[in-house]
Amino acid sequence: MTTHTITLIPGDGIGPEVARATCEVIEAAGVKVTWETHNAGAEVAALRGTTLPDDVLESIRKNKVALKGPIGTPIGKGFRSVNVTLRQALDLYANVRPVRSLPGVEPRFEGTDMVIVRENTEDLYAGLELMIMPGIAQSIKLITERGCTRIVEYAFDYAMRMGRKRVTVVHKANIMKLSDGLLLEVFRRIAQKFPRIEPAEMIVDACAMQMVKNANKLDVVVTENLYGDILSDLGAGLCGGLGIVPGANIGEAGAVFEAVHGTAPDIAGQGIANPTALIQSAVMMLHHLGEGAAAQRIENAIIAVYREGSVKTGDLGGTATTRQFTDALCKRVAG
Repeated sequence: MTTHTITLIPGDGIGPEVARATCEVIEAAGVKVTWETHNAGAEVAALRGTTLPDDVLESIRKNKVALKGPIGTPIGKGFRSVNVTLRQALDLYANVRPVRSLPGVEPRFEGTDMVIVRENTEDLYAGLELMIMPGIAQSIKLITERGCTRIVEYAFDYAMRMGRKRVTVVHKANIMKLSDGLLLEVFRRIAQKFPRIEPAEMIVDACAMQMVKNANKLDVVVTENLYGDILSDLGAGLCGGLGIVPGANIGEAGAVFEAVHGTAPDIAGQGIANPTALIQSAVMMLHHLGEGAAAQRIENAIIAVYREGSVKTGDLGGTATTRQFTDALCKRVAG
């Protein structure tokens, strides 16, 4: 049996609690893991003068895969976001956010099942800003053919691997004819290489409306950084919130699977945090590592526990502790 060496970044606030729960669930699924634990975030900055020490990046580069809890960024101290720094330092160009409703949660729509593939390194998030003159700021929207090509190819490859039927490119090329037009041009070219996948095109505002009418029609969405950031949170709202949705940042040099919710310092250390988001991110990680059977067991267990409904954490209207939820999930996974 293969033993995987994985970088673990527990994070801040409730991070260590949900990370511990996730590791237990992975163990219950029978996956052998050697965890290399490294700390990053606001608490580390106070001790080491940086939110992201070099040894964290070195570990991820070596192991090629990491599991990351929520991380805080110090406010007003000039530190860059750890999430943004990780993506840029490791060139994690594909942000993948499945949007799927769970039974027993009160989503806006039952049966929502779509995936947002967001370009992670360019667009307005490249951070190219300047003051042209007093009172006038400019932010440069950077879109390259290379960036468009690799994110669109990733989306189509993902659709093929996961048995999806359609890839929808989301853009605003009716207004930004050169930058978004480049994405659209690349999409049309690459779509021809995947005749078994239906290509579709949609303007971003129409996409937002479609997501609250029939999100499943979109299937796999591929889009730029800013649009993807906004639509991902909209998707989370459709299926119960950021506390249950997973996320991944993937590049050629490695992959970081993460909880996309915050550090929740108000409940940290109380043992009541919901670990579902990070556990679902771990399911994505196991698929990435070729541990599909174990990933499916965990996924089935999550659905079973949520459908049964007697073990719910406080954020979902229940009274279960993190320990009780984790134990219930491990029992399902192992049994």
